[in-house]
Amino acid sequence: MPLTQPDTARLFRSLHTASAPLALANAWDVASARLIEAAGAPAIATTSAGAAWSLGAPDGEVLTRERALELVGRIVAAVAVPVTADIEGGYGTDAAGIAETVTGVLAAGAVGVNIEDGTRPPAELAARLAVARQTADRAGAGLFLNARVDTYLLGLGDPDTRLKETLARAHLYIDAGADGIFVPGTTDSATVAELADGISVPLNVMAGPGAPTVAELGALGVARVSLGPGVAQVAYAAARRSAQELYGTGGYDGLSEGMSFPELNGLFSEPN
Repeated sequence: MPLTQPDTARLFRSLHTASAPLALANAWDVASARLIEAAGAPAIATTSAGAAWSLGAPDGEVLTRERALELVGRIVAAVAVPVTADIEGGYGTDAAGIAETVTGVLAAGAVGVNIEDGTRPPAELAARLAVARQTADRAGAGLFLNARVDTYLLGLGDPDTRLKETLARAHLYIDAGADGIFVPGTTDSATVAELADGISVPLNVMAGPGAPTVAELGALGVARVSLGPGVAQVAYAAARRSAQELYGTGGYDGLSEGMSFPELNGLFSEPN
């Protein structure tokens, strides 16, 4: 019997544990989501940057709510694992707009969202989180609200007090209804350990080359590890290399590293 939305939401929530952190190779379209699922992912997370690029827009809340939610719905329909959607700042300028976005996320079948503060005052994201929490609760959905704190990613404030500011924001967001805290921009072991120790809900970090492994981050207290737009960037870099080779030397060697046509086509041979 297919899982209901609340069941799927509970499953997704249960995956957040430091003993075996939830590893998310973020998807930006249906094909990337199916590939990530086939690799063994227990859940799919979208990347707003990758999604925006694939739809012809820059990252930074330029993509419209309607186009973003349409893509989320396509991904949810294509995979059999829980999906959490990156909705940037919420695709709305007021409470009604945030509520409309969250309602759309739930209608698309996703069980989680990322909402970021960016350069907004922390109180503004707290208000958005409260609206999102109320909207999901009224719908009877166990939506996992992951609040993104951008102090490290954007280099906000004084570096000497950045950790203190990050923890203060995290506590504010938890009080507003956040189920998890996402702090991209640092994988320094000492900093991550202090963040995990000071945050009472699952901690999410963004990893890349040079970062501790998933298991090592788990040992520091991290419950969720994301790759953000990293996989999309690698895919687009491969496209650029192949194109530059074609229009530079006239060669095709870059294509030798591609997936076989039958393998890729086979991801879509049967409905999921």
